[in-house]
Amino acid sequence: IVETNQLQVLEEAKRRVPAELVEFAELPGLGPKRVKILHDQLGVRTLQDLEAAARSGKIQELAGFGVKTQERILDAILQRGSGTKRVLLAAAEEVAEPFLAYLTEGKGVHKAMVAGSYRRRKETIGDLDILITCDNAEAMMDRFVRYEPVVHVVSKGHTRSTVQLRSGLQVDLRVVPDESYGAALQYFTGSQAHNIAVRSLAGKLGLKINEYGVFRGDRRVAGRTEEEVYHSLGLSYIEPELRENWGEIEASQRGDLPRLVTLADIRGDLHCHSLASDGSASIQDLAHAAQAKGYEYLAITDHTQRVTIANGLDAKRLAQQLDEIDRLNAQFQGFRILKSAEVDILEDGSLDLPTSILQRLDITVCSIHYQFHLSKTKQTERVIRAMDNPYFHIWGHPTGRFLSKRDPYDIDMERVLEAARERGCFLEVNAQPVRLDLSDVHCKMAKDFGIKVAISSDAHRLSDLDLMRFGIGQARRGWLEPQDVLNTRSWPELKTLLKRV
Repeated sequence: IVETNQLQVLEEAKRRVPAELVEFAELPGLGPKRVKILHDQLGVRTLQDLEAAARSGKIQELAGFGVKTQERILDAILQRGSGTKRVLLAAAEEVAEPFLAYLTEGKGVHKAMVAGSYRRRKETIGDLDILITCDNAEAMMDRFVRYEPVVHVVSKGHTRSTVQLRSGLQVDLRVVPDESYGAALQYFTGSQAHNIAVRSLAGKLGLKINEYGVFRGDRRVAGRTEEEVYHSLGLSYIEPELRENWGEIEASQRGDLPRLVTLADIRGDLHCHSLASDGSASIQDLAHAAQAKGYEYLAITDHTQRVTIANGLDAKRLAQQLDEIDRLNAQFQGFRILKSAEVDILEDGSLDLPTSILQRLDITVCSIHYQFHLSKTKQTERVIRAMDNPYFHIWGHPTGRFLSKRDPYDIDMERVLEAARERGCFLEVNAQPVRLDLSDVHCKMAKDFGIKVAISSDAHRLSDLDLMRFGIGQARRGWLEPQDVLNTRSWPELKTLLKRV
C-alpha cells in the first residue's frame, strides 16, 4: 500500500463487484446476502435497476423478500432521490466538533456554538449551523472557507458563508453581534415548530422576535442570551432538546419543565459485551474502564446461545462467567460487576436460557435479534409473553431499528408498555448511535406510563462506554428526568427496583 497507494485485494474486489452494489447495503432491509441475490437473480447493478425491479414486482417474487420488503426498498430509493440525505448524530459530531475547535482558535472569538438539530441532539442531522461572535467578521469568513476539509464554497459574504465538506455535509457560518447572540442561537437552534409557537406568544404580548432580538416597537428588550429571550416572554429557559413544540412552552408557563437527566446523574452501565461473546475487551478491563468513569457498577450482558453469530453463551459457559465475576468482584471496593446476560427473546416468547441459570443473574436485558417481520399481533404477544417470565427485567433496544438501515419492527407499543407496567418490567434507551432505541417519542410515552428506563451504552469495546452521551441526549429529548432512569440509582436501590421474585 505504501509503495503503490493501492491495496491489490481491494482493487480485485472492485472489479468483481459493481461499485453501485455497495450503496444498496445502505438501504433499509438490504444486507450483503440480499444484495447478492438481487444481483445474481435479477441482474441488478444500479439504483435505477433496483427501482425498476421493485416497481415491476420482481423483488417480491424472490425467496425471503416479499411485498413489504419490496415496498421498503422502493420507499428508501425515493427518499434517497429527494436530496434530503441525513447523517447520524455521531457522524455529524465527528465533523462539527473539530470544525468548531478550528474556528474558535482564530483571533478575537467571543462565543461560538453549533446550533440547529445538532444542538437539539436529533438522531440524524441534515446540515450544520455555526454561530459566532467575534472582533473581525471578515477574517472569520476567510478562516471558515480555508478549513482543509472544505471542497466547495457555496457562498461567501460579510456575515454569512456556506461551504460543503469532504464528508458531504453542508455547513453555514453566521457571525452575529454580541447583543443578538442569544436571539440568534434561539432562532437557529429551532425547531421550526417551536419557533413558530414562540413567535405567536411574542405577538400576543405585543413583542416581535427574530434572530436579532426581542423588540417592543423599535426598542430591543432582549437578545444577548437565550435566558433573556425566554424571560422576556414570561418563560423560564427551555433546554434545546425540548424545543419541538411538544408542550414545552405550556410547561414553562406552568413552571413545570422537567429537570432533564445528565451524564453526571449516571451511576453505572447496564448493557455491555465482553470477549466471551462479540466484545473486544475482557471483563476486568471493562470493569476498570467503568470504574475510571466514576461508575459504581457495570453489567456484563454477553449474548446468549441463540445468537450464534455473536458466539452466544449457553448455560454452562455463562455459569463459568458468573464464577469469574465473583472472583473479580472480590478484588474491587466501591464497585461491583453485575452478573447479567443479553437474553434472546425467542419467537414463541420464551427466553433463551433455563430458569436454573437465569435465577443466578443480578439483572437481565432481554432482546429480539431475529424474526423482525412477524405481524404486529405476533410480535406484540411475543414480547408480552417474555415479560411474563419473572426473570425478565429490561427490554433491550425495544424496536430493533437501525437508523437509515432497518426500520423498527411492527409492534403495539402501548400494549407492551401496559404489560411492562403491570409486570414491573423496564425498557432500555440503547445509546448506540445507529440504534438510539427507544425513540424520543417512545421515551416520553414510557415516562407518561410511569415506566423507568435504563440508559445503556451496549458497549462492544472500551471506547463504546463513552457512547452513553448519545443515550442521554435521546432521553432528554424524551423529557426524562433522573428519577425516570434506573441507572441513576445506587446498586442497593436498583436491586430493590428489579426485584420481581
